[in-house]
Amino acid sequence: MTAPPAPLVPPAGPPITVFGTTFQNPIVLASGTAGFGHEVAGVIALDRLGGPVTKAVSPEPRAGHPAPRVAEFEGGMLNAVGLANPGVEHVAQIELPWLAAHLRGARVIVNVVGALVEDYVKVVAALAAHTVVTAFELNVSCPNTAKGGEEFGADDRVLADLVARCRAAATQPLIVKLAPTLPDIGRTASVAAGAGADGFTVVNTIPGTLWRHGGRGAHDARKPRLGYGQGGVSGPALLPVGVLATRRVRERTGKPVIGVGGVRTVEDVEQYLSAGAALVGVGTAALADPRVPERLAAWWERHG
Repeated sequence: MTAPPAPLVPPAGPPITVFGTTFQNPIVLASGTAGFGHEVAGVIALDRLGGPVTKAVSPEPRAGHPAPRVAEFEGGMLNAVGLANPGVEHVAQIELPWLAAHLRGARVIVNVVGALVEDYVKVVAALAAHTVVTAFELNVSCPNTAKGGEEFGADDRVLADLVARCRAAATQPLIVKLAPTLPDIGRTASVAAGAGADGFTVVNTIPGTLWRHGGRGAHDARKPRLGYGQGGVSGPALLPVGVLATRRVRERTGKPVIGVGGVRTVEDVEQYLSAGAALVGVGTAALADPRVPERLAAWWERHG
């Protein structure tokens, strides 16, 4: 096996010490943006960044929602991918070894999803031995089938149980990803911190839907633009929501925060850093222009 390539440009800005390691800069790719890395390797210089957050990983493969899965609008994007992924066994055998072989400076955070608390524990336990995994990001915005579809993060007792059981299954830091629709995101973060969470990603997308345009009497005038009917809103409109959530979670818990939502420019990154974020995730902007994360990382190298 050939040695992993060195970063294209040695980082000059100060590294970020967080989650038990150092990130060469604060720019990370938000979950779902870069797949498992190799999908964008020829487009985005992953090793120039702080690191990628992988797409969702569940115990079993998931096909995801029907197409179309993405709909753009003036304020951003609506998506309903449905957490499609190849399952934890494939990730352990194929995806993580690829990341270990090809990344030297970037850190890898694995996003974890499930329909039951046991699903999260299974994924974390199955991947904990892989040294390429810097941390696990627990997406607790998923519907809990044991509770009639209520989000894991909406029930304090369930959330605490989920975090505590994952904490017992791995030594890597646990980062809990929270939804902006929670009535008191700071309080929910405090519950997770008390159960063993080491940090937080805020925010996830906001639920929304859009309808197809059509003339009067058009066949599909009243059909949703997404195959699933509804999805998550991301993009520029999410910036002030994410910045406020970052400040509230940081002030309430004192734990490190990855600020995500609406990041496109240096000014957007500075908004999150000013609110107390340790790292800043780029999502929708990287889908529209894959060079955005590299430009932000280059700014950090020059001025960080």
